[in-house]
Amino acid sequence: MKTDTIFYSLFQEFPSFFFELIDRPPNEATAYEFTSREVKQLAFRMDGLFLPTTAEPEQPFYLAEVQFQPDPDLYYRIFGELFLYLGQYKPVHPWRVAIIYPSRSIEREDTLQFQELLTSQRVRRIYLDELPAAAERSLGVKVVKLVIEPEQTAAEKARESIALARQELSDPIVLRDLINLIETIIVYKLPQKSREEIAIM
Repeated sequence: MKTDTIFYSLFQEFPSFFFELIDRPPNEATAYEFTSREVKQLAFRMDGLFLPTTAEPEQPFYLAEVQFQPDPDLYYRIFGELFLYLGQYKPVHPWRVAIIYPSRSIEREDTLQFQELLTSQRVRRIYLDELPAAAERSLGVKVVKLVIEPEQTAAEKARESIALARQELSDPIVLRDLINLIETIIVYKLPQKSREEIAIM
């Protein structure tokens, strides 16, 4: 399973995790729909859109981009797609971009063309390995960080996440879905183990 697919599943099923990553209250997720949109000019789809479900014009929409491989053209693509989207849909909400990296070393920063955008309040670059220790108390951040957890400690961190989920989540269906997602992340990290072995861990 690709990292993009894991994050898409995380944000689709648990949108509050995205808001925890960008230092916003997790309950803001209830005012958003996680979706993708087709941009007709070039026939491409923008995945990772958090669109407000309310008409409040000051509430931003978010474009979430997960980047786990170096890509020197990333910012050309993101901002090119974003501005085509703005031109086509003319949204009434201001835009924000959140780019999620496993570490700063993956980023290929382009200061020539994008410096002003990258340093603006509208763009947030998140490096999972640099999140503050206080963020670890958040269930969402804990689960998201499993993706970058080393193999040696991934199972233990997964157990901690499941224990925290059992404390925080009262809905048994939501809890089951989150545990399944955590198991999927660990299957991805430990491909030599079966899902049954991981469930026992």
